[in-house]
Amino acid sequence: MTTETTTAPGAVDPAEIAALPKRMIEAWAAHDTDAFAELFHEDGTLILPGRYHQGREAIRSFMAAAFQGPYQGTRVIGQPIEIKPLGPGAVALITEGGVIPAGADTLPDEAAIRASWILVKRDGQWRLAVYQNCPRNS
Repeated sequence: MTTETTTAPGAVDPAEIAALPKRMIEAWAAHDTDAFAELFHEDGTLILPGRYHQGREAIRSFMAAAFQGPYQGTRVIGQPIEIKPLGPGAVALITEGGVIPAGADTLPDEAAIRASWILVKRDGQWRLAVYQNCPRNS
């Protein structure tokens, strides 16, 4: 993982940023739509191939249906590969991972993704303003 470091006020703590993907993995493992949606700001945006959902409630609704449908029994993995501070209270995070199909032990190469996360810190808490992913190998 590459990070920019600074000693300026408001410097980004990489561990604090890396905690958000870990929370997403945990929420997904539990198929907890509330915990998943809470990763986003109230007006956050989720962009997946062929999908666009704006607002925490729309994200919660989409994930509830997905966990009962195509994501039922799946797990997600991912790890930060780059953190880019954008300014006070804003960070871009790049991760690599993917959705492990139900019943599988490993991530199939064709399911691997790279994701862009725009995190914004409000009221002392980092949340997603925007999450977008695409296939890693396309």
